Amino acid sequence: MDMDNDLSGPPAGEGPHVPGAGNASPGPVSTSFLSLPERSDEAERLYAHDLADHGFVMNLSRVWAHVPEAHDALFGLLAEMVSVAGLTFRQRGVLVTSTARSRGDSYCSLAWGARLAAAAGDDVAEAVLAAEDAELDATDRALAQWARAVATDPNAITAADVEPLRRAGFDDRQIFAITTFVALRLAFSTVNDALGAQPDRQLVDDAPAVVREGISWGREPAAHPSATS
Repeated sequence: MDMDNDLSGPPAGEGPHVPGAGNASPGPVSTSFLSLPERSDEAERLYAHDLADHGFVMNLSRVWAHVPEAHDALFGLLAEMVSVAGLTFRQRGVLVTSTARSRGDSYCSLAWGARLAAAAGDDVAEAVLAAEDAELDATDRALAQWARAVATDPNAITAADVEPLRRAGFDDRQIFAITTFVALRLAFSTVNDALGAQPDRQLVDDAPAVVREGISWGREPAAHPSATS
């Protein structure tokens, strides 16, 4: 399962916590707090998607494979919000990376930080991971600030905080969709983090240095590469 597998696009604590499948079945060692899920057609579909997209089965897919229908429902709604908001891949990257940073989620920070670097450049990914808004253009800045506000203290948001999104060209329907997108990404990160899903070793190894070095929160990555066959 891709970190945003219905929305495929360009490649993808303290201290440096930067942080498969013969029929696409994961290996024998669990990399979360749950046991490995029972085999099913739906679980195999998640694993096969990972193998096609990444060349390995993501550790978080083994978590969601316990109830694949929950994954499908969540990502179906995410896709709908992306469509309503008219978000580009770069804009999704800014939102997800900012949300993951605020949540302290190393897994999505790694995966989407790398994607954002590929789509917009290392400098943009580095700025978003560091919450250095001065380095971003007006639209990226508005999205990053909004994601952080929603993820950290939504009750502190005021009407004035919505205005940068409007100035960036988003109407109220789009702002609703953007906000719901962030909330759904928070739900995804919360499940992965709470159940101990370890970031895949391949994500760490493949991420640009600015992404690896910019993440000092969340769970440590798996010690060994995720299954590739």
